[in-house]
Amino acid sequence: MTTDAPLISLRALNRALLDRQMLLRRSSLTAAQAVEHLVGLQTQVPGTHYTALFARLAGFDPEDFSRRLEAREFVRVSLLRSTIHTVTAADCLALRPVLRAAHERPFRSNWGRKLPGVDQEAVARRARALVEESPRTFQELGAALAPEWPGADPQALAQCARHHLPLVQVPPRGLWRRGGAARHTTAESWLGAPLAAGLAPDALVLRYLAAFGPASVKDAQTWSGLTRLREVFDRLAPGLVRYRDAAGVELYDLPDAPRPGEDGPAPARFLPEYDNLLIGHADRTRVISDEAKSRTWAANRAFPVFLADGFVRGLWRLEADAKAGSATLSLTPFGPLTAGERAGLEEEGVRLLAFHAPGAAHDLRWEAG
Repeated sequence: MTTDAPLISLRALNRALLDRQMLLRRSSLTAAQAVEHLVGLQTQVPGTHYTALFARLAGFDPEDFSRRLEAREFVRVSLLRSTIHTVTAADCLALRPVLRAAHERPFRSNWGRKLPGVDQEAVARRARALVEESPRTFQELGAALAPEWPGADPQALAQCARHHLPLVQVPPRGLWRRGGAARHTTAESWLGAPLAAGLAPDALVLRYLAAFGPASVKDAQTWSGLTRLREVFDRLAPGLVRYRDAAGVELYDLPDAPRPGEDGPAPARFLPEYDNLLIGHADRTRVISDEAKSRTWAANRAFPVFLADGFVRGLWRLEADAKAGSATLSLTPFGPLTAGERAGLEEEGVRLLAFHAPGAAHDLRWEAG
């Protein structure tokens, strides 16, 4: 630990993160530029990329984004932490190889134990042929693989393919106001190009700091699912600046990255479940308290949250009734809000309703926590 590194406060870390996540003000970046800057959007719940980008971009057009997803300019693929992310096609091909270890390591300690004696590379080769022939659900893939490995768990065989191959989820899953089963094919087949070679973890860490810094080595490892990043930070250290938080943890950052200080205002924002803001660090107190965090998860399921003064202060739920032509946004705060915070949330809530349910009769309700 570098003891002479300057102290950076919790609120200053909060404002730096919000700035880089485009949550202090809506950005004029294109959707592709934003998604690349953020190193993808976690979207294991299909469609959450629309709410995430609405919160961040001025004039975001969900129909255009959906068309571009269908046109394969964006894809949904397992990347960071072996979870589904929406990324540009170029980032899919570039990032998946460097994150390979983040997929294979958890497989060995989990599903891999259910395949003793099975040649996993052979499973992956056969699975590649099957999904490139026709996109398949994991249930369909497991059933197709099972006859060739009798006695093996079909679900484990499908997960072997998931962790060894760069599988994308094909539309209509993830399209605007449309959906479908999670069917998979390989990134190479879907995009008509090979995986890129040569991206070093150093480049990934620099991109991480640009979108999430200042951050610790542990933060970067938690975000990426990779291990042994200390040696990467040591290589990059001469070109980075260092800080320490209130607990004395060493944080690294890009010299010219925005750090706006702790005094600026932060607008109300509504974020989807598993939003990037909430999962980019091992220590997430810069945006959510431990008490609030315990209320945003239940049985491994995350809930949509709202921000007031830059921190998670409650949950939201939107219910639309197409037949009745109505939509209701319910807000459940975790504690008292100032009059200004409530007004800001109501104003932003009106925008959210208009985005998700244009033309419907809108209602905004406050519920007891």
